[in-house]
Amino acid sequence: MMDLPFIYQTFVQLLPGIPLTLGLASFSVVLGGLLGFIIALLRLSPSSPARALAWVYVQVIRSVPLLVLLFMIYYGLSQFSTIRASFLWPFLREPYWCALLALTINTSAYASEIIRGGLRSVPRGQLEAAYACGMPRALVMRRIILPLAVRQALPAYSNEIIAMVKATSLASLVTLMDVTGIASSIATETYRPIEVFVSAGIIYFLITYLLTRAVHWLEHRLNPHLRPPVIENNQLIEGNAA
Repeated sequence: MMDLPFIYQTFVQLLPGIPLTLGLASFSVVLGGLLGFIIALLRLSPSSPARALAWVYVQVIRSVPLLVLLFMIYYGLSQFSTIRASFLWPFLREPYWCALLALTINTSAYASEIIRGGLRSVPRGQLEAAYACGMPRALVMRRIILPLAVRQALPAYSNEIIAMVKATSLASLVTLMDVTGIASSIATETYRPIEVFVSAGIIYFLITYLLTRAVHWLEHRLNPHLRPPVIENNQLIEGNAA
């Protein structure tokens, strides 16, 4: 039977690793999303070379396991004297930036496909109506394409966000003391891996649960037509619009 007091004590000891875990996940999702948006635009570009380049990038990155990519960046780049002599070396010699780079590159390939699907889901009739009204392309992108694409891509992208939170556990393999890194250290010292990693699992469960609820709330706010009708003052209000 597991020692509940020890699990609680370990849970408290793992809390300092949460900021690093959330920081890696947040930055990688934001940067990967921006890079994925650019790649998605290239995939939809009328230029054949641009589409081919983006397609090759997505296929290669999606085919390489994240752990392999992390080790290639952390251990592999240091073998090149050109990189060691460049301005990038102060960053690439630090495990944090190597982990962030690997996570960003990994998630950008998956994010690009999610975003591309969202962009392609925008009804062509709405675009034609906007152009007929004289709206410039930049305004159409900001006022029509992006809002509709975000609504369509949000459910799938939420899965990628949760996957990134769990993927940060690999950062412990390059000496970063996130939740998993601290858990591994405690398990090595106490020889009680089950209780230690149960505590770590509880933390990851709480993080992913809160993220799931936050995404559900955001999806609810962005799709008022999907909200159930409510009755106020004996009047039916569709969509519970604010």
